[in-house]
Amino acid sequence: MISFHEIFDMVFMTIYLGVLFSAIFGRSLLKRKYEPLEKQKTFMGIDLRLFGFSVLLIAPAIILHELAHKFVAMGFGLDAVFHAFYANKFTLILGIAALFMALLNFGFVFLVPGFVSISPGATPLVTALIAFAGPFMNLLLFFAALIVLKTHKHLSKKAFTFWQLTKLINIFLFIFNMLPIPGFDGSKVLGGLLQAIF
Repeated sequence: MISFHEIFDMVFMTIYLGVLFSAIFGRSLLKRKYEPLEKQKTFMGIDLRLFGFSVLLIAPAIILHELAHKFVAMGFGLDAVFHAFYANKFTLILGIAALFMALLNFGFVFLVPGFVSISPGATPLVTALIAFAGPFMNLLLFFAALIVLKTHKHLSKKAFTFWQLTKLINIFLFIFNMLPIPGFDGSKVLGGLLQAIF
């Protein structure tokens, strides 16, 4: 169901996201003079605790999004393979650029850290459902974080920061991916629905 190569790509992507977002969060927290994580040992200049925090925060939002695409496609009898960004020239360039943007403290980062290649043959409606599966997973993660924040009033600063960022990141990913722009999930959802209806 999940190949060794896909597991390798997930691990690679997780490490990449941890490095990238620990750089982003580190600078952001320093600017605000607020540190919810105590300083810890570093490895090659990377704060390991911030790296772990970044991995736990970002990797589920991205990996579960892509796995939702994969498993829904497989549910419809299609072949679907998860890839880290380096498997495609365009996403590789974006991935390298995003890392430099984070390290050079740009105000934003745009990247496609992973994607799922799906065999052809899906009907327009199935294409729309597969495309919607990823953003829908982010919507579920948003509601999970929202429920934790509403039901747990005495969270530590670190836990509150984690769930608050989980909520914001996943609603952003849902909205961003659902934009009806070519190449985005939203475009495939809209295109598939329109073809299915008309």
